[in-house]
Amino acid sequence: MTVLVTGGSGLVGSHVLDTLHSRGERVRALVRKESRSVVEALGAEPVIGDVTDGDAWKRAATGGGVRGIVHAAALVAPRARFEEFERVNVGGTRLAIQAARAAGARLVHVSSVAVYGRSVAYAAGRGAVDEDFPFQPISERDFYARTKRMAEELLRDEAARGGLSAAAIRPNVIYGERDRLFTPRLIATVRHGVIPQIGPGTNHLSCVYAGNVASAIVAALDAPSTPGVRAYNVTWDAPPHLTQREFFAAFAEALGVRPLRIPMPITLVQLGVSLWNGVLRLLRPGRYAGLAGAAVWFVVGENPYVAARIRTELGWTPPFDARSAIQRAVSWFAAHSKEKPGD
Repeated sequence: MTVLVTGGSGLVGSHVLDTLHSRGERVRALVRKESRSVVEALGAEPVIGDVTDGDAWKRAATGGGVRGIVHAAALVAPRARFEEFERVNVGGTRLAIQAARAAGARLVHVSSVAVYGRSVAYAAGRGAVDEDFPFQPISERDFYARTKRMAEELLRDEAARGGLSAAAIRPNVIYGERDRLFTPRLIATVRHGVIPQIGPGTNHLSCVYAGNVASAIVAALDAPSTPGVRAYNVTWDAPPHLTQREFFAAFAEALGVRPLRIPMPITLVQLGVSLWNGVLRLLRPGRYAGLAGAAVWFVVGENPYVAARIRTELGWTPPFDARSAIQRAVSWFAAHSKEKPGD
């Protein structure tokens, strides 16, 4: 039997391929031509195509007895228009649902805690946001969160029609090997010798290692195939849980540097964000202006997300703690960069 994975060259999808291959699974990846070598190196059979192409899905999901589909492909680039986010994040999910129903395969959809609403979730406080937390308003400019919620709503509507067994995995900010966004920027910041500490630094960042997300996805894939959709937050690494200060310090230790820590009052940062949002609204109306405030919540807020359901229902616990995960990530970037990590 085969597992089909989308987004196999990306952060989450590549870790899913690695996890499945390491336990001897037969894996197929729906990827664009330029990513073929990446998924082949991770032990997957490539099927060339786009997640918005129905014919590509048919080629990928037929033959070989597909038992499960992991739909990890998504558009996250902030400069894309809403229509493009909708085409990829919602349209691709629609085709994943059709493929899973046609193959009789279990579907694991990689969603996001962004579906809850970003700042409202943090305002609720630590331990307040479980999978039953009611969805709150999302900023009109937050195209990623809006289309991720639309994709989940589509998944639930389709599951209600019957003939579909699915899980929605909701991680938060993900770091690790093959990351193109958060991890390389953090490494570059730490290597430059300065770490801003916003507020007291005693809060716990809502970060999770990609290897832990992949492990949770595989656990959901292996769960009994029952009708409907079940959502799972995947929002913590294994203990000990690191504070903001400890998380950044762990990156510095892994990089072998001793950066200067610069305390920054939260009010000063918030003022700067407000000014920057005003500039963005003038220069790029209708785009991502306004989301910088969500970034402040991420840095200074306490992780509000509860991840007890997946442990209780699927018996899953994260296999990696943050310190070992950070070391793995830094080592990978060192080995795969022509220059030093973050350059």
